[in-house]
Amino acid sequence: MASFPFSSRFHTTAYRFPNENLILAITIVVILLLIALTVPATVCLSLVLVLGMLVISYFYSRSQHQVLLKQGQPVNQQTMPELSSLAGKTANRLGVEPVEVFVIPNRELNAYTFGLSTPKTIVLNSSLFDVMDQDEIQFVLGHEMGHVQLGHTWLNSLVGGMAGIPSPPEIGLLLVLIFRWWNRACEYSADRAGMLAVGSPRKAVSALVKLYTGIHNLSPASLERALVSIETQDDSLWNNLNELLATHPMIVRRIEQLQHYINTAEYRRLQSLVNQNG
Repeated sequence: MASFPFSSRFHTTAYRFPNENLILAITIVVILLLIALTVPATVCLSLVLVLGMLVISYFYSRSQHQVLLKQGQPVNQQTMPELSSLAGKTANRLGVEPVEVFVIPNRELNAYTFGLSTPKTIVLNSSLFDVMDQDEIQFVLGHEMGHVQLGHTWLNSLVGGMAGIPSPPEIGLLLVLIFRWWNRACEYSADRAGMLAVGSPRKAVSALVKLYTGIHNLSPASLERALVSIETQDDSLWNNLNELLATHPMIVRRIEQLQHYINTAEYRRLQSLVNQNG
């Protein structure tokens, strides 16, 4: 089993989406207030429930890891040398803590990370390799490593445990909405990490476009057509309502946020420093 350690030269979390911590603080305060005012459980019982959710999450992560060991392909120099080298390079560029990477057979274009203890686990669906080139895969790896570096894996378990406390239906819906708000902010942060990892705004955008369209060969013309189509995504009232319950923002918003970040001095400073890591 290979884990990919971080470089000691430069590592940072300065790419975090500006409002992420504020949204997290608001989320926690609102959840605590709702629990205190409306949930039919004492504060002590609520604390026990949150701790219980953390314990469940820990053992669920361990069971998931065992499933991956049996069904997934661990990424190392013996099994997948090119991907292993790319994962190691990406970890060094971002200065992320040790992680393990697995590839699982799945037709959905998706990747995710989980774990409360080190090393965290990154899972790549095999379908990603059917549509993405090496740079776009590096963006995906960097995105997931950004979640690790910013503590999203354990925070997701903690805050999700708080939001999952039994409550009346209308309060439960509000708890889900506030929790999803923070989830979407985390995705913006992770996208920034992915772009810094690959070092190419163009490849970051094309990776997001491929996640949306599933198109393998994106010529400049087809990429432009896809972007025009994606730009209409947030014009739909239905899409905007669905996003409120989604863990991920619409692709159009993710691309817009990256394009805004590209034009900042902070991005240029961090990209230069990350590039020095190799």
